[in-house]
Amino acid sequence: MKTSTIRLLTGLALATTFGLAAQAAQAADPIRIGSVVSATGPAGFLGDPQTKTLEMYVDSINKAGGVLGRPLELVSYDDGSDVNKASSFTKRLIHNDQVDVIIGGTMSGAAMAMIPQVEENQIPLITMAGAISIVEPAKKWVFKTSLTDRIIAEMVFQDMQKRGLSKIALISETSGFGQSGKKESEQMASKYDIQIVAQESYGAKDTDMTPQLTKIKHNQDVQAVFVIGAGQGPALLTRNFKQLSIDRPLYQSYAVCSDEFIGIARDAANGVRLPCSALTVANVLPESDPQKTVAVDYVKAYQDRWHAVPSHFGGCAYDALMIYVNAVKQVGSTDKAKVRDAIEQTRGMMLTGGEFNMSPTDHMGLDVNAYRMQEISNGKWVLAD
Repeated sequence: MKTSTIRLLTGLALATTFGLAAQAAQAADPIRIGSVVSATGPAGFLGDPQTKTLEMYVDSINKAGGVLGRPLELVSYDDGSDVNKASSFTKRLIHNDQVDVIIGGTMSGAAMAMIPQVEENQIPLITMAGAISIVEPAKKWVFKTSLTDRIIAEMVFQDMQKRGLSKIALISETSGFGQSGKKESEQMASKYDIQIVAQESYGAKDTDMTPQLTKIKHNQDVQAVFVIGAGQGPALLTRNFKQLSIDRPLYQSYAVCSDEFIGIARDAANGVRLPCSALTVANVLPESDPQKTVAVDYVKAYQDRWHAVPSHFGGCAYDALMIYVNAVKQVGSTDKAKVRDAIEQTRGMMLTGGEFNMSPTDHMGLDVNAYRMQEISNGKWVLAD
C-alpha cells in the first residue's frame, strides 16, 4: 500500500475517532448549571449582563468539548428583582431541575432567601450579591464572587481620608444590601476617623430623593455624601443631587458599577467616585497588571457576542462559573460534596474580581486590594487619582 494511501486512511481514522468522541460528549449526561438572577425589574441592569455572561460562556465551553467530556446545560430563571420569586425558583432548580450547582442571587435579599434551601439540600451556591452576611459567618454550601459591603465601605473611607473628608452624610436603600451596607459603614467609619453627621434612606422603587437630599444640602457639617443602594435608585438620586446643585463629593458603592448607571444618571454621574472591579478600566491597565489579560479577554468576548459594553456584574457571573468549572475539573466529578470542598480550596485564581483565595472561614476569597477606586469623568470610567 502506498504511503499516501496509508496517510489518508490514518487521517480518516483520526477524524472518525474525534467525531465519535464529540458525539459521545454530546450524548453524555449534561452538567446542569442552575441560575437565578434579576434580569428584569429595578435590579435588571445588574442581572441582565449576568444572564448573558452565563449563556455566553456555557456556549463557549461546550464548543470546546464541555467539562469532563460532558456538556454544560444552563437552567436559568429571572426573579424579576423579587425576593420571593428567587426563593421559589431556587426550590424548582433543586427539586424539579435537579441542578448540580446554583449561580445566582443578584441582590443580597435574594441571596439570603436562597441560602436556607441550598444549605438544607446540600448543593453549592455561588452568589454575586454583596452583603457580608451572605458569607459571614461562613456557611458550608455558600460562596460569593463580589466584595462585601464592609470592604467597599473601607475603600470609600480610605479615599475620603486621603482627601481630607471626615464628616459625611450616609444615604442607604431600605433593601437588604442597603441596610447591610449601612450597618457596616457605621461600624467601619471610626477606623478611618469618619463621622457620620447625617443619615437618610430611600426605598428601592423610589424615583425622587429630593426631600432627603435637601436636608443634606442644608447641613453645613456635611463634607461628602456616600450612597449605598443598587439598581436604578442610586442613578436617580445622582440626578437629584445635581439638580439641587449640591457642591460636595458624591460617593457610590460598587452596586452602580455599570455603564447603565451613567446612562440613567447622565452628566450628573461625572465626578462620582466608587470602588469597582478592573473590567471598567481593563484597556488602560498596564501590561504588567496581573488582571489585564482576564479583564481584556472578558470585555472582548462580551462585546463580540452581545455588541454591548460589559459591566462589573457580568464579571461576577463569569467568576462564579469559572470557579465552579475549575472545582469540577480538580475533583474529576460533579459530586456536590467533593466540588464544595474544591471550591473552598480555590487559591491563586485570578479572575475579573481579583485573585481568589478561599478557605474554610473565607468563602469569598477577596481582600481590600481586589477592586480599584474609580471616578466617572466625561461619561467614562477612569482610575481615581
